[in-house]
Amino acid sequence: MTDLRRGARRHPYLDHGLPIPFAHRGGDADGLENTAAAFHRARGLGFRYFETDVHTTADGRLVAFHDATLDRVTDGSGRISALPWSALRGVRVAGREPLPLFEELLEEFPDARWNVDLKAESALVPLVELVRRTGAWDRVCVGSFAEGRVARAARLAGPRLATSLGVRGVAALRLRSWGVPVPVRTGVVAAQVPVAQGGVPVVDGRFVRAAHARGLQVHVWTVNDPARMGELLDLGVDGIMTDHLEALRSVLVDRGLWS
Repeated sequence: MTDLRRGARRHPYLDHGLPIPFAHRGGDADGLENTAAAFHRARGLGFRYFETDVHTTADGRLVAFHDATLDRVTDGSGRISALPWSALRGVRVAGREPLPLFEELLEEFPDARWNVDLKAESALVPLVELVRRTGAWDRVCVGSFAEGRVARAARLAGPRLATSLGVRGVAALRLRSWGVPVPVRTGVVAAQVPVAQGGVPVVDGRFVRAAHARGLQVHVWTVNDPARMGELLDLGVDGIMTDHLEALRSVLVDRGLWS
């Protein structure tokens, strides 16, 4: 497992040395997902890998936010893509914390590495341009459910940008793990997957071995149960994304895997 991980760390983004603990949206603390406050809390617990999402405003600014609309977690309403940044400055997550621009997060957490879900096609070019302008090639991995979207980001940025498989790529890798000779997209650094999808298991020993054989790490989301975390670590997964930061940290500490 160690040798496979060493091969997968060809991209500096993955230079961690132990199973990577990801703070999913900064962690589930007081409903403040994807806010600077949540990421500061995660950092205080020792996390250095953060998961977030990006949407673009009507005037092209990249906002770190999961949903396409404001309604679920903020005191505002409406689609982010329909509003300019000036209209979003006063919106508060859980009525307390402002929405952050992703550029601000890159600056505020200079030692953090970011797993970024491209939630909209409109965010693709601005994100690549931001990474290029800030030189954050080693600090950002781009993923998306839409295989074509992340493939376009990779073509636009080149090999300096770390990317992960989308849904089609993960399905192809799952089939390969069962011995079905289908092509799997190359040039990616990781398969980022749920434990199961639609009742069909995704992560098992065969899947992990198939990924490692292709030099890919396996990052699993979103895992909040300590027993399941342990099972996944026993399978040899390379990263776990969680809302429950203390639980994942405790599991890794107990195994001597917390850095």
